[in-house]
Amino acid sequence: MAKVKNTKTELKAQRDALKRYRRYLPTLQLKKQQLQMEIRQVDQRVGEKRAEEEAARAALAGWVKLYAEPLDYLSWLSVESIEVEPGNIAGVAVRNLREIRFKRTPPDLWATPVWLDEGLATLEQLFRLRIERRLLEEQLRLLAAELRTTSQRVNLFEKVKIPECSENIRRIRIFLGDENTSAVVRSKIAKGMSVKKAALAAAAEGSAA
Repeated sequence: MAKVKNTKTELKAQRDALKRYRRYLPTLQLKKQQLQMEIRQVDQRVGEKRAEEEAARAALAGWVKLYAEPLDYLSWLSVESIEVEPGNIAGVAVRNLREIRFKRTPPDLWATPVWLDEGLATLEQLFRLRIERRLLEEQLRLLAAELRTTSQRVNLFEKVKIPECSENIRRIRIFLGDENTSAVVRSKIAKGMSVKKAALAAAAEGSAA
């Protein structure tokens, strides 16, 4: 940290800095609260999607048990494309799901079980839920990173910058006060010596006369 000069210019600079920190701190604290709230909400949505995934997976497993031979679902259904769009949560740039396109290959109705269509619909739901969850988890990571940065700034202002400026202002004011007192004392001493010197000079002139 640069050494603080005990000058009036530095005193003004420290006061201005203190004013800025005190003005920005409430904004940072509010952003921190907003991020914490958004993180709780997104985390809850992640949990809901995960629960829906488990339910879809269990349903799919139930369909599979109805068929004696293993089924290659991916030969009939796959994700063709995923479209996302930019979003913003508490000032953090995120990606939101816009659309998922699936590629479907009609199964041979004579060689596949009658419930395959419903099984594929369940698999499509599972794919969708998994993609939605992963995008939410990405949002959660970005929000958590922004929360860490914001918390560090709040701590920096609260525990370092504001106390530091306050202490610098106190020290400079003490120094300048002492300097002012010393200047007054020196001025009085100089004035006293000048008066004494003038009196001696006048006395000397009187004696000579």
